[in-house]
Amino acid sequence: MDVEENEYDKARRVRMPDDEWEPFLAAAKEMHPDGRSPRGRVLREFVRWYLRREGARLPERPPAGPWSTSASD
Repeated sequence: MDVEENEYDKARRVRMPDDEWEPFLAAAKEMHPDGRSPRGRVLREFVRWYLRREGARLPERPPAGPWSTSASD
C-alpha cells in the first residue's frame, strides 16, 4: 500500500521533547508543504527504510533552517 493511500491510519504516540517535536513539524512542512500530517509522512518513510522494505528510501532532509539549532545550544 502506498503511504498516501491511507491518510487516517491509527494514531500512535511518540515521546519526544517539545524542542525537537515542534521544529520537526516546521522541517517536515518544508519538505512536504501539502497534506494533513507531514511529520507522520516523514516518520512512515523512515520506518519503511529502517525495516528495509522494498523500494523504501531514507527520507530526504530539508536544507538547514531555524529548526537546525536546539534551543539549548
